[in-house]
Amino acid sequence: MAADDRPTLGIGMVGYAFMGRVHSQAWRSVSAFFDLPYRPVMAVVGGRSAEATAVAARDLGWAAAETDWRELIARDDVQVVDICTPGDSHAEIAIAALEAGKHVICEKPLANTVAEAEAMAKAADRAASRGVHAMVAFNYRRVPALALARQWIAEGRLGRLHHVRAQYLQDWIADPDFPLVWRLQKDKAGSGALGDIGAHIIDTAQFITGQQLTGVSALTETFVTRRPLAEASSGLSGGSRTAETGAVDVDDAALFTARFSGGAVGVFEATRFATGRKNALRIEVNGSAGSLAFDFEAMNELWFHDHTLPAAEAGFRRVIVTEADHPYAAAWWPPGHGLGYEHTFTHEVKDFIEAIAAGTAPSPSFADGLRVQRVLAAVEASAADGSRFTPVEES
Repeated sequence: MAADDRPTLGIGMVGYAFMGRVHSQAWRSVSAFFDLPYRPVMAVVGGRSAEATAVAARDLGWAAAETDWRELIARDDVQVVDICTPGDSHAEIAIAALEAGKHVICEKPLANTVAEAEAMAKAADRAASRGVHAMVAFNYRRVPALALARQWIAEGRLGRLHHVRAQYLQDWIADPDFPLVWRLQKDKAGSGALGDIGAHIIDTAQFITGQQLTGVSALTETFVTRRPLAEASSGLSGGSRTAETGAVDVDDAALFTARFSGGAVGVFEATRFATGRKNALRIEVNGSAGSLAFDFEAMNELWFHDHTLPAAEAGFRRVIVTEADHPYAAAWWPPGHGLGYEHTFTHEVKDFIEAIAAGTAPSPSFADGLRVQRVLAAVEASAADGSRFTPVEES
């Protein structure tokens, strides 16, 4: 076996639950499939419980465990800090890591408030001047079919864009007895379906169209206002619950119309009460010369309509996005052998490592995350004001 003489990049990850598990899978697998300028080393994972963090380190492939994220940042063997915690701790950890000269990749949404996101973006700007980089982890940008959609729209294959239709539909809290996990608590999550999954479709829409949302008219709804308190939970599972109940202070569903900077109009829906829908991130874009449609529940497919063809030949056709000349696909399996959810995170850390090595700004940046945060804030403000059309704050 040939020696690997590439320079190493020590990774320290804070948080080891659902997001920590998929990020761990990405760090473990990325070097096996992509020829990278650095070899990532899974140096340390951080969590509050010494026992649980040690088990996570063993099971997920981390060399060491820490119970204080400050100690994790201070370690000499850590050059990248990967933040997989709830949103209430993103700002403090990210800013401290950047000020310590560590590159940062942070889960979405970037923060729980615009003020926190602004502070993070400013810290990222200061760090960039010293060659330290930051990225927000909107993993759906790395779905090959969505990367291809962005490419085709940029090439003008849809012509002038008219409509964007975006949904993110889940059903994991439709049971009123599902416990009050942290994602249903505003002080930890910032918002409910809006920030958790609505942030994804906002970023996806802006990413593939190349346009930004400029204003929204919104409504939000909470269908179950009290839930049993949670004793323990992991990922999106409910775990055990108590006989006591607590108030749900986030939205269960958010819906809004929007205007885009390039003249398109949009309709957005994010809900965790769409019974039968497990992870249906859907987007359709209609333009003067054609349309694109995507559904994550069939993530290796992109539907394309070429409106320049004669009517007798018109209609959507299915494109299987697994060919070697499709984004990211050449690194994986033969054509037709599809990818899964976890591969989007592998693509994410691959792009991040390459940006660090090249000294270029990774994408999406903290500024991009701030832009999404401002859209979330506009949605909340509109919903609180009788769905009044509300401009998105400019930078």
